[in-house]
Amino acid sequence: MRRRALWGGSGTDPRATQACSSTAGVPCSMMERRDSWRSAMRRLPPLALSLFVCLANAQSYPAKPVKLIVSYPPGGSSDLMARVFGAKLAETWGQQVVVENKPGAAGSIGTDYAAKQPPDGYSFMIANLGPIAVNPLLSSVPYNVEKDFAPVSLISTGPNVLVVRSDARFRSLGEIIAHARANPGKLNYGTSGPGSVSHLSSELLKNVTKLQAVEVPYKGGVLAVQDLLGGQIQFIFSDSLPAMAHIRAGKLRALCITGAEPFALLPELPTCQAAAPGLVAVNWWGVLMPAGTPRAIVARFHGDTVKTLADPDVKKKFADLGVEAVSSTPEQFAAFIRTEMDKYGKLIKEANIKVNP
Repeated sequence: MRRRALWGGSGTDPRATQACSSTAGVPCSMMERRDSWRSAMRRLPPLALSLFVCLANAQSYPAKPVKLIVSYPPGGSSDLMARVFGAKLAETWGQQVVVENKPGAAGSIGTDYAAKQPPDGYSFMIANLGPIAVNPLLSSVPYNVEKDFAPVSLISTGPNVLVVRSDARFRSLGEIIAHARANPGKLNYGTSGPGSVSHLSSELLKNVTKLQAVEVPYKGGVLAVQDLLGGQIQFIFSDSLPAMAHIRAGKLRALCITGAEPFALLPELPTCQAAAPGLVAVNWWGVLMPAGTPRAIVARFHGDTVKTLADPDVKKKFADLGVEAVSSTPEQFAAFIRTEMDKYGKLIKEANIKVNP
């Protein structure tokens, strides 16, 4: 009743009437549409209004620079891959993508940092096997992968390569296995860090063949490869990136790859499981956003990710890093992470692996 007393018996706002007058300079049809729009917004239930706002934000996303978190130091596989991926996204968006390295604790420090970012779509991380599917199984970590993250997509996969010095006696994994069985505990090997594919591949080898060999752990694959070249260790399951240049230079000999299928960059190599059935361990990388990031923004990010990974230049640059560009749906990525945790949880239990990353 108060509105009718103030605005007149017809219920018409005199301000709207004034706005439609010729002196206001605004066409009546435009004002009527605006008033109808405002009225419709007022009548929307809160949930529908929230969804509308999220969709509107997703359409304009991103409206400012986006932070890309890498849980390893600059110069490694994850960092280089992130910079290729981020540069293409920045080109697509017309917004800066800022890479922020947060190394430490085998990737757990950066992963925890990523989990604690505001869920507004303006931060994401390039995650990989170790801190996501393995570290939580080896020790207490301050994050919960399933509760603290919103999966977006896988972005790449790549096997490790079993390498020895070019002057080594071994020309196949089968020869290494035979020598180790004949000389228990005499062979040593390097690993590139707890929870890494290098570490897990070595444990798988010992688990499926029952051979005895001595582990020499390193803080990164580059250091392990350097000591292999120097003769301090006898073999290593290495990321292809630190090993590839030495393989091509004839300083290292590649024996097999840990993937289930032949590797495009080294198609002449057999799979390791041909000599040691069950020895399959592939590294992977993917995009995670903080839990609670609006679904519409995750969907927009996913679409841009798929387009980025289909770009020929990105595919080539990923191949140069020793990985293959792949993509998935958010649901597929979430299921994949659970499968990986189940797989390596079983290995860690069977091999009694106890490591603090």
